[in-house]
Parts: sequence; C-alpha cells; structure tokens
Amino acid sequence: HVQLVESGGGSVQAGGTLTLSCAASGFVYGRSCMAWFRQAPGKEREGVAGIGVHDTTDYADSVKGRATISRDSDGTTLNLVMRNLKPEDSAIYYCASRVYYGYGFCGFTASRYTYWGQGTQVTVS
Repeated sequence: HVQLVESGGGSVQAGGTLTLSCAASGFVYGRSCMAWFRQAPGKEREGVAGIGVHDTTDYADSVKGRATISRDSDGTTLNLVMRNLKPEDSAIYYCASRVYYGYGFCGFTASRYTYWGQGTQVTVS
C-alpha cells in the first residue's frame, strides 16, 4: 500500500526559500517515477519537478533555475527546494508517484500518476 505524506509548506515572503518533503512508503524505488505538482485556485494541476530512473530530473519552465528535486538513497523521502519564490508560486503542492519501467523521467501528465499525497499549501506574499 503506497502512502505519500507531504510536509514543509507554509507562508514565505517573495524571494525566500522553501523546502517541501514527501515521505513515501510501499513501493519499489527502482521502479518508481515521482513528481511534485501544484494547483492554484481556478487553475489546472501542473507539474513542477520530477525525478525518474537513475534520478533523471525534469522541471517546468516556470521553476527552472529556482527549484531542485531530490530523493534519498532508498527513495523514501522526496524533497523539493524552491528558491527565489514568487507570488505566482502560491498553490497547493502535491507529491505523486507511479510505477515506471521506462527510462529517464516519466513526464508530467497527472492522470498517469497513481498515487498522490494530500497536498501542502504554499503561500508567497
């Protein structure tokens, strides 16, 4: 049974830094693709950063150069460091995972992710 639990959200001033974490359990590290998505009020859920096979990473254009995704050696914790935060980064951030037998990162199509956390609110003012 896969469980994802996010933490680390909160309120931060523009230009600040925030670290989000996702505690993951119940899946095989080597066959998983994980990502952070976010959803702002009235907007669709969008991919922010992802990590796949051999820790290949990908980022949305809106956060490239400002975000770093990583996971620990056994895949039980997924982290996202967001720097130089902007008001438009305000959203609920979700951790997601899926089984993946391909190569590299599996992409940001939300419907292809099987498991989701409950979300954590990030507010930038």
